[in-house]
Amino acid sequence: MENATEGSRSLVSLLFLGTRPRTLPAAIVPVCVGVASIENFEGSMWWKIALAAIVSLSLQIAVNYANDYSDGIRGTDDARVGPLRLVGSGLVPAGTVKRAAFVMLGIAAVAGLVLALVSSLWILLIGLCAMVAAWTYTGGPRPYGYAGLGEIFVFLFFGVVATVGTQFVVSESITMLAFVASLSVGSLACALLVVNNLRDLDGDALVSKRTLAVKIGDRNTRIFFVALFLIAIASVVGVAAMSNAWALMGLVGIAAGFPAVKAVLQGASKGALIAVLGQVGRAQLLFGVVFSVGVFLSL
Repeated sequence: MENATEGSRSLVSLLFLGTRPRTLPAAIVPVCVGVASIENFEGSMWWKIALAAIVSLSLQIAVNYANDYSDGIRGTDDARVGPLRLVGSGLVPAGTVKRAAFVMLGIAAVAGLVLALVSSLWILLIGLCAMVAAWTYTGGPRPYGYAGLGEIFVFLFFGVVATVGTQFVVSESITMLAFVASLSVGSLACALLVVNNLRDLDGDALVSKRTLAVKIGDRNTRIFFVALFLIAIASVVGVAAMSNAWALMGLVGIAAGFPAVKAVLQGASKGALIAVLGQVGRAQLLFGVVFSVGVFLSL
């Protein structure tokens, strides 16, 4: 019955599911925090903020499509537990998903080019690196996601680079406050990937997809997940120490992720981690909102 329902869905609805909506807060949060870290905000900056959001969201969706395509044609999604995979399920042709990934990369490139022209051409190099990283996570002859390096790139590109980069393209300034704040953003983005890889650990091991979870094992992956939340807490406290106590509002968002931490520590696995992934995504989004407000009020 489930396959029949999926088969009756339109291409548009399937492609929407392929964006993996639960992961999209990872693209929104760094933009919010980066903007909130601007010391002298001006009303004329809004169009730059909109373009920065387009770049971030487009890259996140491109990564998700590229991952779906590359894992699908490699056969690593054939027995996947979790959200629907477009190519692995056979519901959407691989070529269609590949084109969707490149369309999103193209949108990110156009929006990024405009921002580079009004800020610094060095942004083009950073943007190119981000697009290459988006494709080679699971694509190409030597995907770094298959070598246990996914968490590092997510932390950098969806944490430090996205947060500090947003501040720069919008205000043409970079502050230590934004950098410290980016550590919490990157940690929570990374936590999403860790839950995903923990859920798929057994299946990935069978197809030689050596994610970090496969390399360090179930127990250490759970410890790493908890450590990411501790890093996020330390980052928020650090921002508060650099500005004022309003920034501690970010702890509210992190606290919203404690049910996910509890589930992971209690051994949730496979299908049970799908709900945990949603909990982390919601906590990440709440964190982005309340932390951004707190940082903004502290300046």
